[in-house]
Amino acid sequence: MAEEAKAKKDRGRWFREMKSELKKIVWPTRATVLKNTGTVLLCSLVVGACIWIFDAVVVNAFQMLITVLGG
Repeated sequence: MAEEAKAKKDRGRWFREMKSELKKIVWPTRATVLKNTGTVLLCSLVVGACIWIFDAVVVNAFQMLITVLGG
């Protein structure tokens, strides 16, 4: 019985501490979220384009190499 009471007390304390910590969070503004989202999308597109170009160059190089070697 005492263990149950202690467990309830610990859970209550945990929730109070969590609520206290959540109050300390500084949430970003809508403008900041949109700006950061745009930055991530742009960087993803740039990296994707670089990988796509590198892949195309490597494929063409291998095809040329196979053609030159008479494969």
